[in-house]
Amino acid sequence: MNERVNTKGPVLVAGNDKLAFSITVCLLLAGQKVNLYTQDEEKALENINLHFADIFNLTSVTRTLVDLVINTEISEQEEFKVAIVITNENLTEKKSAIEQLEKVLSPNAIIAINSESILLNEIQESSKYPARVIGANWVEPAHTTFFLEIIYNVITRKELVNDFYSMAKEWKKDPYIVKNGYGIRGRVMSALIREAFYLVENGYVSFEDIDRACRNDAGYYLPFAGNFRYMDLMGTYIYGLVMKDMNPDLSKERHIPEFFNNIISSGGQGMENRKGFYVYEDGEVQKWNELSRIFSYQIQKIIAKYPFAYLEKNLHSENETKSVV
Repeated sequence: MNERVNTKGPVLVAGNDKLAFSITVCLLLAGQKVNLYTQDEEKALENINLHFADIFNLTSVTRTLVDLVINTEISEQEEFKVAIVITNENLTEKKSAIEQLEKVLSPNAIIAINSESILLNEIQESSKYPARVIGANWVEPAHTTFFLEIIYNVITRKELVNDFYSMAKEWKKDPYIVKNGYGIRGRVMSALIREAFYLVENGYVSFEDIDRACRNDAGYYLPFAGNFRYMDLMGTYIYGLVMKDMNPDLSKERHIPEFFNNIISSGGQGMENRKGFYVYEDGEVQKWNELSRIFSYQIQKIIAKYPFAYLEKNLHSENETKSVV
């Protein structure tokens, strides 16, 4: 288990949802050969072709699907060095996916699996080779967002984390690495949602008010600077004064509000089945999906112009180590 990963070969992507399909597009656009393992080839092709139709219409990219192979079974004939796995947030499902992959992957292959709320060590515990299992959280659509969260722990082989990080940069991601076994994106988002739920549940505001506040304030500065740099821009000390007074009043609730439980118990999947926080008329979901895809390309171009991309180009020295953990 000491051999370093050769990251030049084809990457295996395993998953059945639109996130897995957009990860496939992300890798293809970066010139990576991809073998997509999915139970629904028709749905996969429909999603991937839709993305490439957008790409051809909205950008100058002309890459085709010649580097893509789609199968419902993983071929033991192919030597995969990296497998990217997307499952539901269910420990049993994640362990099962890893078990299937380990039947065909070499012991040195990286398995990068998504996990928002499940600790990495729980996922690793039934693996034959737990040191090669890392966490990797993406945002859909993966090919227009820079986000990639890489998770490792004391069990993980650090050289594999470095290898995956290097590949992520080649895939035009702006990755960061978390070493405590669980991601931070889900925790930060959950804190925001908890406070929003509290305000709605107690009658202070509506769903629409929360969305306006987030879209028209944070929606403007987060793509530009993130939270901490924005506080620096505005005057860091001000936030210290505000938080001193406000923190004691922020929600510490541990329950899920009744209005949200009602959505979940009715099988609500948002726009996918028109059961969510909002009511969607005929044709409205298709319009939102179309607008979302178009917006993702527009915001990608804007984000790429500003500080993080600038720092990436100008602050890296020639002597910078390739090891990040």
